[in-house]
Amino acid sequence: MTHRPPIEAVLQDGERKPDWLRVKLPVGKEYARVRAIVDQHRLHTICTSGNCPNMGECWGSGTATFMILGNVCTRGCAFCAVATGRPTEYDAEEPKRVAEAVKRMGVKHAVITSVNRDELKDRGAEIWFQTVREIKRLCPTTTIETLIPDVKGTWEALYRMIEAGQEVVSHNLETVARLYRRVRPQAKYARSLEQIQLTKAYGKKTKSGIMLGLGETDDEVYETIDDLVAHGLDILTIGQYLRPTPLHLAVVEYVSPDRFAHFKVEGLRRGLKYVESGPLVRSSYRAERHVYV
Repeated sequence: MTHRPPIEAVLQDGERKPDWLRVKLPVGKEYARVRAIVDQHRLHTICTSGNCPNMGECWGSGTATFMILGNVCTRGCAFCAVATGRPTEYDAEEPKRVAEAVKRMGVKHAVITSVNRDELKDRGAEIWFQTVREIKRLCPTTTIETLIPDVKGTWEALYRMIEAGQEVVSHNLETVARLYRRVRPQAKYARSLEQIQLTKAYGKKTKSGIMLGLGETDDEVYETIDDLVAHGLDILTIGQYLRPTPLHLAVVEYVSPDRFAHFKVEGLRRGLKYVESGPLVRSSYRAERHVYV
């Protein structure tokens, strides 16, 4: 049965979030230690730039998702808290600094992501390649997931990004096809699916993520899952969209934990190997489990 909230159900600014979306503030000795290392090495993390609700849990256990190639994105996605503009940062030494931080933190599984760098001919692919290689050189037992951006069909850049030896390659679809123009105006639904398909054909374990609560119907979620399966996806994360600022898209609906559980069952039934689905799930949540799927 198709589910879509009526127009009067659209949430107003300031409306209280459901109890299941409450999270604890990041505190504790381990969190402070990780934060100090990140600051010392002048590293950007999507944990802070993206206002991730799981930062306390993940950093408290000594893990973090590093964001390379600066913290200014060339895209203006309507859901994302990362700053938009023309980046000026390009640090050829960043791969070494990230690898050194991973070693100091004792990370067993590292997640690396980045902003979009559309102004670069190689979309930042060389920094991606060198970052993975440096981590593998300094920390040979550390497994790696790379959450890579849309390369705008520059497939030679894609192959450079994914050939360095990472175990999992992720690229987020983010939402259903109907909402793409509003949610990801500089991206294309079909192109992201093709990127996932090419990654799978290259021999990599593939992963993607979508958000709920933007006005999608249940049938559209099913169609999206089917599209991802048809293009070779192995692992899917499904989480609740949370509005980062009043300038971003409003939340249409807070999806219940029961419906998230339902979508997990449906995803597995439709052919995915692994589904992480819940209101607070984000792309890198419990990512260490996905290496062994």
